[in-house]
Amino acid sequence: MPSFDFTSKVDAQALDNAVNVVKKEITNRFDFKGSHVVIDLDKKAFRINVETEDDMKMKQLLDVLVSRSHKQGIAPEAFDLGKEGSQIGKAWKKEIEVRNGIRQEDAKKIIKLIKDAGLKVQASIHEDVVRVTGKKIDDLQSVIQASKSWELGVPLQVENMRS
Repeated sequence: MPSFDFTSKVDAQALDNAVNVVKKEITNRFDFKGSHVVIDLDKKAFRINVETEDDMKMKQLLDVLVSRSHKQGIAPEAFDLGKEGSQIGKAWKKEIEVRNGIRQEDAKKIIKLIKDAGLKVQASIHEDVVRVTGKKIDDLQSVIQASKSWELGVPLQVENMRS
């Protein structure tokens, strides 16, 4: 039976490259000369710790991070920028989670959207992957086309297309 998987994965090497590009750009930017800026990537936890002097520089740094990551092939939705930064002493600190894998509640939304499409396919959750199966490949391709218009806030990739 034909099937494919919806996944949401971030390449660790591409993320590392993006963080290194941001570090290099920030050291060369005029508005950050002599400023306290720290960017640390925890590859195992997929977390970026950022520290700047003030809130305005934090916003600029996050903007550069998202744009440079997008150029490295990482979708902007992969960054969880929802948590507010905190001021500790003179420094602003923020912890940015990089979403890797589909969360349970997002997987349920995906399955509901597939069922609402009215196609003859079945969707199931397997850990952090949503597997879609159907009798015809055309139905699966219709699901893939429909998924491009979904606004989930999660970057989706299609993997393991089998016929």
